[in-house]
Amino acid sequence: MTKSAAPKARRSRLGSPPLPTSFYDRPTELVARELLGAILECHTLDGVAAGRIVETEAYLGEHDLACHAAAGKTARTAPLYGPPGIAYVYFIYGMYWCFNAVTRAEHEPSAVLVRAVEPVEGEGLKLMRRRRPKARRDADLSNGPGKLCLALGIDGALNWLPLQKPPLLIRAGEPVEDADVVVTPRIGITQSADWPLRWFVRDNPYVSKTPPHFPRFGPDGKRRSRP
Repeated sequence: MTKSAAPKARRSRLGSPPLPTSFYDRPTELVARELLGAILECHTLDGVAAGRIVETEAYLGEHDLACHAAAGKTARTAPLYGPPGIAYVYFIYGMYWCFNAVTRAEHEPSAVLVRAVEPVEGEGLKLMRRRRPKARRDADLSNGPGKLCLALGIDGALNWLPLQKPPLLIRAGEPVEDADVVVTPRIGITQSADWPLRWFVRDNPYVSKTPPHFPRFGPDGKRRSRP
């Protein structure tokens, strides 16, 4: 792995308090926006790894055809109908786990997909590098939902767990100013594909690649002049 070309990882805020359940018991779009800057932390037998959340997507419920809840309540989607502030972890393509934070009140199925995190400094960063040996740069460790789960050690065993205590939690982080936030449609979906429900930190190298044709909006909903 070439570390010299990688951006410097931010220092950890592992001492900050976990976000309370009430943080998630709100509109999913608001939670997705305000999760930017928070710290996603996972405890495993190998150690603790964490990353600053820099990209999220909102999935709004049964009326959102891109949301798993559009299929109704099943064994797979049941966590979406659970209480706010728990994990919804699912398997895709037969090889990757994806992590979501469940939002809104119980029985109102919706969640925020965490798409990318920026590793924090410390032993956890070394652990992420060991778990992702094919990543040529640190920026490639966690710039996608499947990658970040591999790097942090998140898998299906963490499904349903509350996010306020180990082994899986989200801690308060440094807030991200509106001027540094970009909104686009969600990536890699075909249903409800034009809904502007993806938030990311502008110019952050850990954000997954945005298709060049995608429109970009500011937090105020106005189209940005930048393509």
